[in-house]
Amino acid sequence: MKRRAAAALVLLALAAAALRAALPRPAPLREGFPFSRAVYARDGRLLQLTLAADGRYRLWVPLREMSPLLVEATLLHEDRRFRLHPGVDPASLLRSAWTTYAARARRRGGSTITMQLARLKYGIDSSRPSGKILQILRALQIELLYSKDRILEAYLNLVPYGGNIEGAGAASFAYFGKDVSRLDLSEAITLAVIPQTPVRRAMTKAERADRRTLEEARRRLFARWIVLHPQDARLGAALEAPWEVRGPRRLPLAAPHFARRALARSREERIVTTLDPEAQALLERLISGFVERRRERGVRNAAALLVAFTTMETVAAVGSADYRDESILGQVSALTARRSPGSTLKPFVYALAFEQGLVHPRSLLKDAPAAFGAYDPENFDGDFEGPLTAGEALVKSRNIPAVSLASRLAPPGLHGFLRAAGVDLPRPAEHYGLGLALGAGEATMEDLARLYAMLGNGGELKPLRRAAADPREPGARLLSRDAVFLAMEALKANPRPRQSFREDWRAAALPVYWKTGTSWAFRDAWAAGVFGPYALVVWIGDFRGDGNPAFVGAEAAAPLFFDIADALRSRGPLRDAYALGQRGLTAVPLEVCAASGAAPGPHCPRREKTWFIPGVSPIAACDVHREVLVDARSGLRACRREGARAEVFEFWPSDLLRIFRRAGVPRRTPPAYDPACGLTDRSGRGLPPRIASPLSGVTYHASAAAPGPIPLSAVADADAGELYWFADGALLGSAPAGKPLFWTPRPGRSVVRVVDDQGRGDAREVEVAFSE
Repeated sequence: MKRRAAAALVLLALAAAALRAALPRPAPLREGFPFSRAVYARDGRLLQLTLAADGRYRLWVPLREMSPLLVEATLLHEDRRFRLHPGVDPASLLRSAWTTYAARARRRGGSTITMQLARLKYGIDSSRPSGKILQILRALQIELLYSKDRILEAYLNLVPYGGNIEGAGAASFAYFGKDVSRLDLSEAITLAVIPQTPVRRAMTKAERADRRTLEEARRRLFARWIVLHPQDARLGAALEAPWEVRGPRRLPLAAPHFARRALARSREERIVTTLDPEAQALLERLISGFVERRRERGVRNAAALLVAFTTMETVAAVGSADYRDESILGQVSALTARRSPGSTLKPFVYALAFEQGLVHPRSLLKDAPAAFGAYDPENFDGDFEGPLTAGEALVKSRNIPAVSLASRLAPPGLHGFLRAAGVDLPRPAEHYGLGLALGAGEATMEDLARLYAMLGNGGELKPLRRAAADPREPGARLLSRDAVFLAMEALKANPRPRQSFREDWRAAALPVYWKTGTSWAFRDAWAAGVFGPYALVVWIGDFRGDGNPAFVGAEAAAPLFFDIADALRSRGPLRDAYALGQRGLTAVPLEVCAASGAAPGPHCPRREKTWFIPGVSPIAACDVHREVLVDARSGLRACRREGARAEVFEFWPSDLLRIFRRAGVPRRTPPAYDPACGLTDRSGRGLPPRIASPLSGVTYHASAAAPGPIPLSAVADADAGELYWFADGALLGSAPAGKPLFWTPRPGRSVVRVVDDQGRGDAREVEVAFSE
């Protein structure tokens, strides 16, 4: 009899399969159910599981990715003849009806997996006979339209596992904290028995009676399991071990800012990201400890973004010090918040200047008071250092040299460069002005990571990759390899914070190419750079926009930056991926005068090497060290060789010479001319003065009732002592070189001229408008 029943079931199943093949392709069984979305780390660990639209955790997992132990245990417990029947098991239904209605014994279910799926999918109330008949008909329909694997897959993804947990994928994470593919036997048996009475057997239940119900069901199923798999009898002890109550509250919320970003950028239900969970945990631990140590100084929030610039994969991303801390607005993400980047953009000003041939790393720049149109920038420390090489000015983050270079960049300048790099600058360049080089615009941590990764990639801009499926796109070249190389050589010389020894004294030193930034009013402290295969951006600040004198890039962000860099290096040796990736450089070493950075003349006392881009980098003869004739008896500058000797002196512009003197730095300046030297002899030598104020291209507005004075100033050569000022040919007065003369103008256009006491001059047109 049993053989005949089994044969009949097989024939019915074969007939259903044949009929199914002849029917049109049906809609997927999952249709009509909303599903959760899952974000995974690169190694498959779950970072975040969202609720489905109906408030349930329901994660779709293909059958091939489920644990075979769970599949077999579920079939053994729910429907042993699932592969044989056509959706309905008549013998099981008859036994269920006899037990329930005739024998009046404990209710016994006779539903197959297909019938249970029909009840779930079509919302059938199977407690009544009419509902049971409808359930049977729907089960037969499902079997006609879908294969056994598709039916089993849908069942395991839709069946309730207690509370608002549905489907084995979500239940595995909620109860065991692991992917459903990694379940062991005891875990598979536990999940297999829950759907039969999910209200009482769910692992969210803490009541003793409910726990006993689940434990007894597990023992019964395991007893049946070892009949088929006697070799697993030794695993029974795992079922007797105590287990803890778990549920949705134990679902992970790892890398929450990054996971939220990944969800926003993708429509996929399963997002496997590039995140390294070990590196993520490392950054979170370092940030938490750093904030705790600096709490007394008002540091309560920090963020960091780590990118492998060779692949552009986001390795770790911490958007705030504590996602759950409402007092710091922890759910706000510094990764995408638009903030002033401070001086972190200066390396790109210098790289553009190198590329356009404005300077080379040893070119002399002036860190002295200067005005650029109506813009009058100052340095962070309110002081000036005088002449600096371009490399030193970048490392020391001097504002005046950076603004000076930015003002000389060819269009589209820094503004156009940043826009091409994907930085959101919604206003035209005129709105930001030259202050853009100092952080007048806004950028995100992702912007800075992309920009510094571009440096690591030799000037090629590539998009960040967050998901493993994101394509590795070819880069767009925004800077030449040579320009990046010159900038990176300067950044490499930037000493670590609180370092009192030379970097090359360290054993097996790993180069770090880095820069800091501090936004206006101490609202943000930044450190960004490249080391090994990574680009790292660190932010310290307050999401409410409150300033704090402790928020200084070099003092707040830099120590955390190097804490992270050192910790990553301690995990294993890192190779300088930037240096290894450099190919096709044309830059060559060139000897220049150490003082001026220009081509050394015969009188330069000391020479140094710098990097030079042939055909691009500027080169001019040094004019600082000049040989002059000095009268042997008077020591004054002579105009005739008779009775004179040749000596070398330093001819520094008056603005720099004033700074040297203020700082107490001695300079070997030339002596005054012998009175016997005529003006004709003197005017043909040295450099003429250059007018610094009034400004070129600016209309001065003044009140007609009380017009204010305009300062007249010029940069003069070292041998100039007095400057004489004229307006439309009329003498206004004189002032010592380096000192201003104040002039009250008339309305209209005037030609202002300056002549030094050596007969050299400069002129500029000025427009003054009076208002009533």
